[in-house]
Amino acid sequence: MNSFIGWIGGKKLLRKEIVKRFPEKFNRYIEVFGGAAWVLFSKDKQANMEVYNDINGDLVNLFKCVKFHCGELQRELSFMLNSRELFYDFVSQYNTRGMTDIQRAARFFMLIKTSYGSDHKSYGCVKKDVNVMIKYLTDIQERLSGVVIENKDFEDLLKVYDKKDALIYLDPPYYGTERYYQNKFSEEDHVRLYDCLNNVKGKFILSYNDCEFVRNLYKNFIIEEVERNHNLVGKYKNKEHKYSELIIRNY
Repeated sequence: MNSFIGWIGGKKLLRKEIVKRFPEKFNRYIEVFGGAAWVLFSKDKQANMEVYNDINGDLVNLFKCVKFHCGELQRELSFMLNSRELFYDFVSQYNTRGMTDIQRAARFFMLIKTSYGSDHKSYGCVKKDVNVMIKYLTDIQERLSGVVIENKDFEDLLKVYDKKDALIYLDPPYYGTERYYQNKFSEEDHVRLYDCLNNVKGKFILSYNDCEFVRNLYKNFIIEEVERNHNLVGKYKNKEHKYSELIIRNY
């Protein structure tokens, strides 16, 4: 199934390449930088235990509301329209003190769905059927019913969930693109992530942008270069048609 939202760095275009490299057997699946969870949603069930994590509290609140309060969230969304005026109302409202988790999640959801490139900052001027979006949340709730949802730093998360039978999928902010994310991710964090993965008990698979920094950092692991279509193909004629990414594994 597809994710119910878009997200910066989402893996819609790369998830087949990632999933086909999964090992045959693993008992727990941990998605460390969850985002829109395109890889998680690629199967009805990845493992007996599934963990979705993201450091973005607004995103995690949305996932939790879909899982635990789907009906209430759908009712809140049923009063909302796709319009420029409301979009900027939602920008100013969704983190206002006094908002319930459901009210905040509904506004954040509308910002993602109606913004340009899912940046939840600028109105996208794209026709969206709100009713179709709302109905799809029922399917997402069912898929998330057995998924543990966390809001932790990656190092803290892996201390809790890393086991020998685990498959850990990681899609961190790409090196040099950190400014596009709400939560800061420094060069020290990239190195800290490497140090953490160098000592995990389970198997990991990691997606990254193809650059010298990443290649040097992970030179002792299996590194494969893959190409995908550029997200902007079809919109801007002068853009490169292919974008190179790396899939890195310890197995």
